[in-house]
Amino acid sequence: MPSASCDILLDDIEDIVSQGDLKPQDRHSARKHVVPKARKRNTQKYLQEENSPPSDSTIPGIQKIWLRTWGCSHNNSDGEYMAGQLAAYGYEITENASDADLWLLNSCTVKNPAEDHFRNSIKKAQEENKKIVLAGCVPQAQPRQDYLKGLSIIGVQQIDRVVEVVEETIKGHSVRLLGQKKDNGKRLGGARLDLPKIRKNPLIEIISINTGCLNACTYCKTKHARGNLASYPIEELVERAKQSFQEGVCEIWLTSEDTGAYGRDIGTDLPALLWKLVEVIPEGAMLRLGMTNPPYILEHLEEMAKILNHPRVYAFLHIPVQSASDTVLMEMKREYCVADFKRVVDFLKENKTPNCKCGSLEMIQVQHVKVPGITLATDIICGFPGETDQDFQETVKLVEEYKFPSLFINQFYPRPGTPAAKMAQVPAQVKKQRTKDLSRVFHSYSPYDHKIGERQQVLVTEESFDSKFYVAHNRFYEQVLVPKNPTFMGKMIEVDIYESGKHFMKGQPVTDAKVYTPSISKPLAKGEVSGLTEDFRKRLGTHLSSVPHTSTVRRDPASSRMALRLQKLRGDCALGVSVGLALFALLLALLVKVYN
Repeated sequence: MPSASCDILLDDIEDIVSQGDLKPQDRHSARKHVVPKARKRNTQKYLQEENSPPSDSTIPGIQKIWLRTWGCSHNNSDGEYMAGQLAAYGYEITENASDADLWLLNSCTVKNPAEDHFRNSIKKAQEENKKIVLAGCVPQAQPRQDYLKGLSIIGVQQIDRVVEVVEETIKGHSVRLLGQKKDNGKRLGGARLDLPKIRKNPLIEIISINTGCLNACTYCKTKHARGNLASYPIEELVERAKQSFQEGVCEIWLTSEDTGAYGRDIGTDLPALLWKLVEVIPEGAMLRLGMTNPPYILEHLEEMAKILNHPRVYAFLHIPVQSASDTVLMEMKREYCVADFKRVVDFLKENKTPNCKCGSLEMIQVQHVKVPGITLATDIICGFPGETDQDFQETVKLVEEYKFPSLFINQFYPRPGTPAAKMAQVPAQVKKQRTKDLSRVFHSYSPYDHKIGERQQVLVTEESFDSKFYVAHNRFYEQVLVPKNPTFMGKMIEVDIYESGKHFMKGQPVTDAKVYTPSISKPLAKGEVSGLTEDFRKRLGTHLSSVPHTSTVRRDPASSRMALRLQKLRGDCALGVSVGLALFALLLALLVKVYN
């Protein structure tokens, strides 16, 4: 193998440069004649790719969520709050279940059919490989049921943490938050009332004034979920009402498991709350009171009559009797007798006061105060354990006597874990027949025929199911259908009643009549988020700092993700500065040690 030899000794590697090569200074001067050529980038495509991660991405805050709610107004309010928080965080609330990445199922535990629908929805979601989060009274009351295993659950008092539960579920984790809200050991009414919200109807605000109740009805499963009475302070409820009116709401519903028991746990009562609320209701707007049980409304009959006569409060009261048999009521542990119920109805409606023979509230004295034209709605359970034919006939006679314009007839269903489920059951066929018989009695009379020809003021708030009319309600919360004139929506108008049905009347708007516009501001668009809180502003970034507290924001997923990135960037910068300062301090300490 030939050997390599060097005839010239190189002192430095730079000596390899030949005489004809450019010197460093020559190359530097030559750069002045180089024209850089910028590489074009499709900015629009880049931004689209940046803001649209792959469809199988697990980055929280970009998914579509379908929310389904069953049950009462309280449950619907919870659903509105959960939708608002998720939308404010960047999730897209969709009405198309098949397009959704995650199903949020908000359940009701009152009756078996509602839970059956809930269970079937879970099964369908699993078949379609959807992520699932469960909410409402069913998982709260019985979280260990077999068909709930491995699924995420958000408790009825933890709805302010729905974003956390959804995030973790999207990442593939199972999370369960079922605790109670407490302040210094005292149970609270639930999550804060000023959370972001998407109202199902932008014109109607549902306010839960308390959660739970003071009763222990033997058939009720809701008590297992909502617990004992816990009321919100009056000032918080009034602020929520004021905020709602500032967002274009024209009708407020007060709801809870028992509105009549409001305040007993915090040293106040329902009339005190109502008098404060009517002070902030603008002209043309209305307030509707939710369900109240007879024992508690009996204590405030005089004050309640005055309030129900207020021009901005519907003359409407929902008082469930459940049965007209004292024997059945005792087995239900309803804590009143039929005479108590009649006492309330007669005092408000017929201006007479019967004697209470059951002795539960016979010492209460009331004056002859009534609410002319008041609508009284009630509930009846058919086929409760131990109900005899005679017991049922007493209930039929009650309906025939009072001819309730609004009557909710329910066949008894034994709910697991309740005392009534362990009682001797009425045969299913008998229960069904009694339900049919009572329904026949209810449909035998027409409650609104005598109102044809009347001129009424009505508040228009929604569209009918068949989309042929707008739905309005008069002073007594009776349903009046009016023509679909867009200028009527959210307004109080005058109509002449020209037709009636079992559940409605039809009204023709009066020409040149005054139209009241109760809204302080323009109502929100459907699907728009209201009431972003300070907490959410901090989480979504400083770009929301200029948004007023009662303003509304339609959240864009891309902007929410950008806010979260900025938030992370700020956190990373802060961490970098902290580490840098720590290293500098360590270096300084070492230098001092060396020189000393």
